[in-house]
Amino acid sequence: MQARSQTREAVIEINKLSTRFGEHVVHCDVTLEVRRGEIFALIGGSGSGKSTLLREMILLQRPSAGTLHVLGQDLATLSDAETLALRKRCGVMFQHGGLFESLTVLENIGLPLREHCRLGNRLIDDIADWKLAMTGLKPEVGAQYPSQLSGGMLKRASLARALSLDPELLFLDEPTAGLDPDSAAGVDELVRKLRDLFGLTIVMITHDLDLLWQVADRVAVLADTRVQAIGTMAELAQVTQPAIHKFFAGPRGRAAQQQNSDRIEVASSKPK
Repeated sequence: MQARSQTREAVIEINKLSTRFGEHVVHCDVTLEVRRGEIFALIGGSGSGKSTLLREMILLQRPSAGTLHVLGQDLATLSDAETLALRKRCGVMFQHGGLFESLTVLENIGLPLREHCRLGNRLIDDIADWKLAMTGLKPEVGAQYPSQLSGGMLKRASLARALSLDPELLFLDEPTAGLDPDSAAGVDELVRKLRDLFGLTIVMITHDLDLLWQVADRVAVLADTRVQAIGTMAELAQVTQPAIHKFFAGPRGRAAQQQNSDRIEVASSKPK
């Protein structure tokens, strides 16, 4: 993917953020911004602080120091009412789905609407049906329970719930983890489609190199408590710094990079 306009406004601004748990330092002076309308990815090894940073961005955890602004709001100064209002502008797809097992898929998708909107049950069900269709699931899936779904269907159902309140900002935690290649490729296409159709800003954590090459406008690499680099995948693939190079130097990294090059070559050879 090519990086989008450098002049787009920042919807997430993180400045000199630090996070500690006792003596353990997770982040030290992390600074980055996410621009409106882009797909921004966080990558890094286990323990690099990706999930902690995501939790801080979605107001589930506070950093130890530094500033964090989301959609123009300073998260450190929000009242309870302002926090709730901000959360309603964001959608989150959790790694393991996070759906309530006792509710059907349609009930799960409609739950945020029932909690936060004054709408009738029939209208809520109609909206939930629409969100289900947006993610490529058939209407009959709405009557099933999360335990009855395949991994790919569960990811899409979780995404449908994340979209229920028409968020401006969408967070995806490992959206393709545990999926077979065909299901993962379907998620790649869906993420791009949602951004392009609805102008969403998307922040994702992923280890999926194919997903990164296919959809990410920019990527931040976390290692050794800091952001080591931010750039497009093509830019990062040229970096020789060990903390970054290791993501591209192995067999999976080389294969994903070659596959992306092949796709670009095929696309450029098609008659216009």
